[in-house]
Formats: sequence, C-alpha cells, structure tokens
Amino acid sequence: MPTESDVVDALTRVLVRACRALGAAGHPYEAGRLAADGWVAVRGAHPRQAQHLDGVMHHIARLEGHLATPSHSTGKETAVPTEDRVLDVRTEIPKRRHELIFETFGALAPDTDYVLVNDHDPKPLYYQLSAENPGEFSWDYLEQGPDVWRVRIGRIAPASRGAAG
Repeated sequence: MPTESDVVDALTRVLVRACRALGAAGHPYEAGRLAADGWVAVRGAHPRQAQHLDGVMHHIARLEGHLATPSHSTGKETAVPTEDRVLDVRTEIPKRRHELIFETFGALAPDTDYVLVNDHDPKPLYYQLSAENPGEFSWDYLEQGPDVWRVRIGRIAPASRGAAG
C-alpha cells in the first residue's frame, strides 16, 4: 500500500506534467496559477514536492515571457523613486530569495509597498502571492529585463481590495 508521501510524489509529478503541457499549449498564465495552488497545498508538509512545483512555475514564467504582456502588468517601464523601499535579492541564493520576499510582504502594512529587484522575471512569485493572498496584493512591473526586473508589490487595504492580484 502506498504511503502518503508516495501519493503526494505521484500527484506532484502528474501536476507538473499537466502544468507544463498547459503552458506549452499556449496557456502559461493558467498553468502558473494551477502550479501555485499546488505549491500552496504542499509547501508546509512536503517541501521537496513544493520545490518541483516552484521549478515548473519558473519554467512557465519563461514561456509566458515569450507571449504578450499579461493583463496584471503595466507593460511599461517607470522610474523608481529614491524614497521607495527596495528589496534587491539578486545576490541571495534562490531559497533565501523567496523567504525574504514573503517576509517583506508579510510585514507590509495596508496601503504600503516595496520594489522587488531580481535578475529574472519573478512571475512565479506572482502566482504564489495570488494563490496565498488573493485580492490582498498589487503587482506592477516597473522594469522587465533582460538583466534586471523591478516590480512594485503592495499590500491592499481591506476596503480597496478587488482590483489587484
């Protein structure tokens, strides 16, 4: 009889294959959201499987980068005011990057934001925030590569939710 871990491993493999196929079929946004939902479900009790889902989100983000700019992005570059709170994770190891990003978002007061600076499109993070915090965050690309990505991430006050995420 298979153990719980065996079942989670098998389901994770199936979900990864399904997300890759959905992304390759021209639906990367939907694939990323699905992978993020799976990531949220397993990340606490099954970190190894969550890592596989994080990997597929990164793969899908690269696919999505070849398509049109998604609707939640401004699609334009804007200047970052010097008074903005900036979290530059380019020198951090990948595992630490996500910890820092989630800690920073978790510490945000309503109606505040910070600018994330990364060396690749942080789209998997968008999927993860959307799965864990639906309607509670804003996401605005300020710069979109090829070497640097800057994204303004904000916490939406309860009364103003509904327009972002």
